[in-house]
Amino acid sequence: MSIRRALVGASVATATALALTACGSDSDEAAEADGTITIAATEVPHADILNFITDNLADDAGLEIEIEVVNDYVTPNVATADGSVEANFFQTQPYLEEYNEANGTDLVTVAPVHIEPLGLYSESAASLEEIPDGAQIAIPGDGSNGGRALALLADAGLITLADDADATLATEDDVAENPKNLEFVPLEAAQLTRSLADVDAAVINGNYALEADLSPAEDSLFSESAEDNPYANYLVTTAENADNDDVQTLADLLRSTEVTDFIEQTWTDGSVIPAS
Repeated sequence: MSIRRALVGASVATATALALTACGSDSDEAAEADGTITIAATEVPHADILNFITDNLADDAGLEIEIEVVNDYVTPNVATADGSVEANFFQTQPYLEEYNEANGTDLVTVAPVHIEPLGLYSESAASLEEIPDGAQIAIPGDGSNGGRALALLADAGLITLADDADATLATEDDVAENPKNLEFVPLEAAQLTRSLADVDAAVINGNYALEADLSPAEDSLFSESAEDNPYANYLVTTAENADNDDVQTLADLLRSTEVTDFIEQTWTDGSVIPAS
């Protein structure tokens, strides 16, 4: 069974379980703009950026932001879809597209905010050359981030993907050449930093690397380039709420010069880069 097929099923099961216990109620009606928006976000850097807006920009824009910090990639979309929150901020477009397809939701992107380069990290290897034959490489367990991880390993020269592979959704079946016989170990993204002691290397999403004080520029064996990177992190909401004035106000603030400057001055190592 390919990585993507196995893990999409797991994602559906997790999302379904969470939906049954979510405190919100399903609704096809857009929330009325009232100057307040509740948003689910992972802690670093997403909640950090939102806190900067709350402290420095929101009052002048007439917006009150209520931030619900989460530590996984499923809860925010479940909560946004069922109306527990009005928006979320943590994910890329490829991840959202796969989530919508797997879960029958109609969430939409509103504005790209920043890029977090994906990195390959190891506690035992100091370079790509030191990764041993038969090494276990942990990768994110969802299809889009798993494909992104395989594309990173291909760019690093550790594997080769088939010419017709979709780099954003590549699976183990798309690996054409694997000269070191690497074993790919899919894990829930939040577990990847904790896996480093148990595997030879791990491809870790930017937000979780930051939480573990890992920098893609300084600590990784190899990291994504920011140039032409398709993995911007977006503000996301429901199709019904996409034109809501409060959502649009937050989108404008997230794309403001002040937030761009905050990102560049806070993450000077390039671990978080404003989206163009």
